Amino acid sequence: MLSRLLPGGVAVVECRSDPPQAELYPQEAALVRNAVEKRRKEFTTVRHCARRALSRLGLPHAPVLPDRHGAPCWPPMLVGSLTHCDGYRAAALAHATELRMLGIDAEPHVPLPDGVLDAIARPAERSWIRSAPPGTHWDRLLFSAKESVYKAWYPYTGQRLEFTEAEVRFHPSGVFTARLMPRRSAPAPDRGQAPDLSGRWLVGDGLAFTAIAVAGSVDAQQAP
Repeated sequence: MLSRLLPGGVAVVECRSDPPQAELYPQEAALVRNAVEKRRKEFTTVRHCARRALSRLGLPHAPVLPDRHGAPCWPPMLVGSLTHCDGYRAAALAHATELRMLGIDAEPHVPLPDGVLDAIARPAERSWIRSAPPGTHWDRLLFSAKESVYKAWYPYTGQRLEFTEAEVRFHPSGVFTARLMPRRSAPAPDRGQAPDLSGRWLVGDGLAFTAIAVAGSVDAQQAP
């Protein structure tokens, strides 16, 4: 499903179950040694997806370790993103000579728990959702879109975003736009002001999917 939302040069690997052959490197296994079984399985399978994506790009397997904020760290000159939810795991990877930002997210296509929308949405977003076309759980799709925004933005800038620092607008064509309003100044002035980001969305198989892929190259010296 996610491959329908991303350019052809992106290696996308998806799993709807946890393959028994999926394994972790020792340094990865140490991170979930005391985790519950559900967490260990999703952690393992999403890294299995990442290694298969590395193979599709002609690259060797490597551990996928999180940084201090939990974002996955990739080999040099790669951009990538991971997502997992109940019954679904996926990884997307691309060469940084082709994309400078990449973010994916999948969520169960069900309403958000009570109180979550108020915590993540800006007033204009809540107003739009109240009058949005029926048949789609727009609150959950909004959550997913903001996750994709963060996953695309943070690795490129090293700058974290709160949910309310992006205002998302959905379009019936399957496109969404996000206006970024970070409170903190960007750490790399040569990258200019926070841009508006554009992504794509899709609902199917009981899941809501969002993805952002920003064309352009990342210079190795610019990596945060």
